[in-house]
Amino acid sequence: QVQLVESGGGLVQAGGSLRLSCATSGGIFSSYGMGWFRQAPGKEREFVASIDWNGRSTYYADFVKGRFTISRDNAKNTVYLQMNSLKPEDTALYYCASRERPSGSSRIYDYGSWGQGTQVTVSS
Repeated sequence: QVQLVESGGGLVQAGGSLRLSCATSGGIFSSYGMGWFRQAPGKEREFVASIDWNGRSTYYADFVKGRFTISRDNAKNTVYLQMNSLKPEDTALYYCASRERPSGSSRIYDYGSWGQGTQVTVSS
């Protein structure tokens, strides 16, 4: 069973930056596609970014392109989400997820393991 623990969330002013981390254990991280999703109050969980097993292929939701960067360090079993130029509408609980396939995906049901989430709040 893969376990994922997110960290790095917090309160930041609009235009600021945060770096989220997701540490994993219990699986073969280097063979997994990974994704970041978010859920704002009263809204459905939505895709943010994904990365394949070796970090060479990434994919982003349109609303974060040019602002967020997903990356991974297989030696540390960790995936990251660098978030720049944050906006109030980025406020949400951010989740990382893993899938036992080498490619990433934008679809929630493609992921079998999820973390508990880390809160990101962007003030205007």
